Amino acid sequence: MKKQKGFSLIELLIVVAIILIIAAIAIPNLLRARIAADESSAAASTRTIGTAQLAYQDAYPGVGYAATIGALGPSAAACTTPTSTNACIIDFVLAQGTKSGYLFSTLGATGTPTTQFVTNAYPKTLDTTGVKGFCGTEDNVVRYISPSTGASVSEATCQGYTPIGQ
Repeated sequence: MKKQKGFSLIELLIVVAIILIIAAIAIPNLLRARIAADESSAAASTRTIGTAQLAYQDAYPGVGYAATIGALGPSAAACTTPTSTNACIIDFVLAQGTKSGYLFSTLGATGTPTTQFVTNAYPKTLDTTGVKGFCGTEDNVVRYISPSTGASVSEATCQGYTPIGQ
């Protein structure tokens, strides 16, 4: 009788089952890590926009704060001449309002000069790209709510959210 070389069907099925068990354990942890990274990026971008608003107000005191997020960035991927409509303070991607699975917007209060603003960041897809919503105002304190409301909030609502680090 000849001895067979190779693996039996049972041995292969056991190996496949072990691989599937390991994948079932690892994938949720990978998704949670991705959400945490997206949320960290969104909080940092919210802070960046707040700092950019302060720089914008300094550069254009007659205008005050920028009325939109697009006014803080360049008009194209490269910045040539900063103006009050395209100040070139933040990068092109963030100025488009989408970064790391989050949607960003900033709204200035009406009036000239604009004396108030609120920046909003919320996940594109709740529980997939993020869970927390972030906001910031002219005090440049980043605040969050969990879970995100999925929409822009007013300055008064933002002031009621929990500051990061507390």
